[in-house]
Formats: sequence, C-alpha cells, structure tokens
Amino acid sequence: MIEPSIFTRIINGEIPAHKVYEDDKTLAFLDIHPAQPGHTLVIPKVQVDRLEDLNEDDYLALMSSVKKIMQRVVEIFGSEYRACLKLEGFDVPHAHVHVIPCLEARDFWAKQRMDVEPDHDALAGIAERLAF
Repeated sequence: MIEPSIFTRIINGEIPAHKVYEDDKTLAFLDIHPAQPGHTLVIPKVQVDRLEDLNEDDYLALMSSVKKIMQRVVEIFGSEYRACLKLEGFDVPHAHVHVIPCLEARDFWAKQRMDVEPDHDALAGIAERLAF
C-alpha cells in the first residue's frame, strides 16, 4: 500500500483546504502558496502519481473539472484574465493540474513563496468567490 499523499489526506478530510469545487471523481481547492490569487489545484480523487497513468474515465473527469475551473476563473476575475494551466508533477506524488489566473505571461511564471505563512483569510475570501 502506498503512503497517502497530502492531496489524499485533503480528500479524506484529514487536512483542511479552501475548496472551490467537488464532484464524485475530482476536487478543486486553492493553492496555499499561490503564484497568483485564485491559483487552484484540481485533482482526481484516486491517488495516481502521474497524470498519464490515470484511467480514461478519471482523466476525462479531471479535465472536465479543469475546464469548469478555468471558466469560473474568467467569470469571477474578468474576461481580461486567462486561465493558464501548469502540469509539472514533481512536488506531490498525486496527479494534479494548476489553474492560474493570469493577466500576462509573467503572472504564470511567478515564483511561489513557500517560506511565507499562508493568508487563510484572503484564501477563504477567494474560495468563497470561486466556489460553485
């Protein structure tokens, strides 16, 4: 048996998260160290390390949820925003997609400040706006 990832622990309710969307196969929540306000992680509820290893149904469910989050980002933040995607798969052994609200390309490449305590009040406010 593999060790539950931090994302699996969020799914199981062991770790709190600022959730914005959930269905039977996926969960979307705010990144606590966002590249930009509204930076959302979309994950499958099944723990699979690599995106390409998801079965077809889970992959399609994940990408359907990603599209919903992208559309919601543009709806809430404004049509001048792009909902940019990052798929890198190194930090957490659980497939996930980053949806990052961007006004310009440099917003996408902004470094996340991992050494700063998350502003949970700000995150809660953003999650409330983005939530379905």
